[in-house]
Amino acid sequence: MTSQTQTLLQVSALCLKKDRPILENIHFSLNRGEMLVVLGPSGSGKSTLLRCLNRLESATTGTVCLEGRCTEDISARELRRHIGLVFQEPELLPGTVFENLGTGPKLIGETLEENEGLALLESVGLDPAFKNKRSETLSVGEKQRLALAQVLANQPRVLLLDEPTSALDPLSTETVESAILKVQKDNNIGMILVTHDMDQARRMNSATLVLVDGKIAAYGTLDTILQSGATHLIKRFFSKQDKNS
Repeated sequence: MTSQTQTLLQVSALCLKKDRPILENIHFSLNRGEMLVVLGPSGSGKSTLLRCLNRLESATTGTVCLEGRCTEDISARELRRHIGLVFQEPELLPGTVFENLGTGPKLIGETLEENEGLALLESVGLDPAFKNKRSETLSVGEKQRLALAQVLANQPRVLLLDEPTSALDPLSTETVESAILKVQKDNNIGMILVTHDMDQARRMNSATLVLVDGKIAAYGTLDTILQSGATHLIKRFFSKQDKNS
């Protein structure tokens, strides 16, 4: 059940236009403890949508509200603490794992305590013994989980995940997906996961927004979308995914 107090993120009539329309009339809401999967082909505007949500990109028109407060009225630094973004490729700093975990708190004059850092590592399935490892020595999957923990150190209300497993092998993908689901369950935060992988969308088993050419082509559970009278564009996308799977 949706209530005003539960709503974390409200997106209304969001549009972005550069030399052509990138996003057109995007509407959705996200409640605490919910995951929204944004599914669509490459170039459909998925990553751009995430960047608009924490103002790495500025929308042309429309509004994004965080717990009823327009994000335009929130400083970029504060907003990006509340709406954290994990990129497709981990953006880590040279140094130890623990130093990377403390980056966000350090920016606002806070210190990450050792017990807090160890708890963050455990929350994403990394051995606490990793705390003194150099970030550059980690595997790609370990780096992605560290990037996830790094964002969680800021205690975000909303977590944005931009194709976080696209560069990973199947085993590492499974590990990162498990970490994501555990984080959601343990922290009761809102999550938006971008993917072009329909199998991954199925595994997440969450509300799904299908984005095609910058427009919402469908919204609902994936099973409902597949069983409904989907548009030709959606059918073509799903058909292509099924052939490649």
